[in-house]
Amino acid sequence: MTQIDNGTINYRDELVRKLIHLCSLSIPVIYYFIPRSDGIIILSILTFIAIALDVGRYLYPPLGKLFYKIFGFLLRKHEVDSKRRNLNGATYVFISALTCILIFPKIFFVTAFSILIISDSLAALIGRKFGRRKFLAKSFEGTLAFFFSASVVVLFTPKIEGSLTEYMIGIAAAAVGAIVENVSFGFADDNLSIPLAIGAAMWVLYLIFLPDVQLVLSNVPV
Repeated sequence: MTQIDNGTINYRDELVRKLIHLCSLSIPVIYYFIPRSDGIIILSILTFIAIALDVGRYLYPPLGKLFYKIFGFLLRKHEVDSKRRNLNGATYVFISALTCILIFPKIFFVTAFSILIISDSLAALIGRKFGRRKFLAKSFEGTLAFFFSASVVVLFTPKIEGSLTEYMIGIAAAAVGAIVENVSFGFADDNLSIPLAIGAAMWVLYLIFLPDVQLVLSNVPV
């Protein structure tokens, strides 16, 4: 999150949260080297476990007590609301990963999800610590950090042909992701909205500017 709060509220907990969040970078890295079918099976199992634990903490008090003892310091206020029973961000990461793998070609997923993990983390930390100017729903500094870091990620993620147009498409999609990250607070979990927006933007832009490039769900050796 990059809402302006001068970085003084629970910044250490947010730093720990984002360092753990960075571990999710293993998802696109591993998925790049395995068949799509294996990725779907693995993520389906992990997503089921995450949802079961997340829902179970509300329905079974002993599990909830243990859950909060271990992970409580990482949860935001809306993630511990026993009335609304929201899922936590980690569960949304698994739901998002599974959803995006089912929808997008492999290179779109790798780019979109890598941006989510790296750029969302940097946007949150920089927005909290250095955010001074409001831009849309959050801080200009956090949103700018998201865009620049996402553009760097685009330089290192796989491409189909490696043309300049592909890199420009990636950067344009990064800009879409930065805006979505900014405005998604309050009504959508950005762990889901960001990669969906980036993947969709890439797909549309490929169809417009690179219509002859073959887009398939598994477009690297599997």
